[in-house]
This record gives sequence, C-alpha cells and structure tokens, in this order.
Amino acid sequence: MSLGLVGRKVGMTRIFTEAGASVPVTVLDVSNNRVAQIKTQESDGYSVVQLAFGKRRPSRVSKPLAGHLAKAGVEAGHVLKEFAVSADELASLKAGDQISVTIFAVGQKVDVTGQTIGKGFSGAIKRHHFSSQNASHGNSVSHQALGSTGMAQDPGRVFPGKKMAGQLGAAKRTQQNLEIVRVDVERQLLLLKGAVPGSKGSDVIVRPAVKAGA
Repeated sequence: MSLGLVGRKVGMTRIFTEAGASVPVTVLDVSNNRVAQIKTQESDGYSVVQLAFGKRRPSRVSKPLAGHLAKAGVEAGHVLKEFAVSADELASLKAGDQISVTIFAVGQKVDVTGQTIGKGFSGAIKRHHFSSQNASHGNSVSHQALGSTGMAQDPGRVFPGKKMAGQLGAAKRTQQNLEIVRVDVERQLLLLKGAVPGSKGSDVIVRPAVKAGA
C-alpha cells in the first residue's frame, strides 16, 4: 500500500553516467497530480487516495463528475486513479493537494503499468514467438504456418487456451522493478532505466515496486 502517480509517457532518450556509459531511459511526465477525494474506512469501507491527472474540457465532463471535482476544488482530468495507502499517509493528505514527483527518489525501484502498443491481428509465429517451419524445397507457402492444433480422434477438438493467431498488443501490462535514474523536480519528470509499456503520449501509472526487496 503506497501512493503512486499517474503520468504520460513522453518518449525515450539516453543519459550518460560519470564513467561515460550510455543508459537508455524513458521519460515520464507526472506533473499536476491532484487529490480529488480521500476515502476512509469509516466513510467508504476502504482507504484510498483518488488522484486526477491531465485535462478534460468542461463540455466532456458529466454533471455528477463535475460536482464531485468541484467539491474537491480541482480541475477535471481525463484520468481518475485510486491508490491504496496506509492510515498515516492518508491523514497527511486532503482534497485539492498537489502530489509532487518528490515522493520518488533516485535509485528507487518502481512498477509502471500501461497499455501496450496494439499490433492488430497477428499470426502465431509473431504473437507467441513460435519457431517457423523449414524454408526448404517442398515446404511451399507454409513457412509461417501454425501447424496442427488438435487431434484426429478422441477428444477430436481444439482445447480452449490454445496459442493461435489473434489480437496482438493493446493489453494492460506492468513492467516491474524499473530503476529511477533521475528526478526532475522543476519539470516534474521521472527518468526510468529501460522501457515501459505503451506508445508516446499514453497514460501510465507509477507505483513503488512491490518486489523491490525480493
């Protein structure tokens, strides 16, 4: 149970260490995270902090949601995300507060959740990393074929869950234990070592790593 941030994937670049080594990093913009609601065990049955991120035109906001955000005195965002936190951390927050990037530190490990880039309908070779068939004489137009999927006799069917062709990407994924290599407080940016799920401009969720001590 730890407070995280909602952000936007800016893209990838690289930075250089003092020894001159090149480190690939992903830049995340986590600016303007504001507290939209504090939910407690007494009032709601569970303890969370609800954060609003991004912007949304007033004409795109429903009246119930507009009233909910107006009560907290925060601007409408296109993302509302809840984070489960401890009672002590919950007591230090109130509706309307801005959550800064300073809740993270250089060297800390984080988990980043996003939606992977959609690749459309793909064959089993590309989708599941199967080995292709021999590209030799006699194997005509079957190099990328899946191969047999069932059986001729009992039970004579394809079992559910069989790895076959289908939609590739556009799925929720979490990249774990990414190291923070730089925290830009002035521009509210996080630089993480390695890649995170999603395309440029997509929304991501950054949380302290759950397996950091493992």
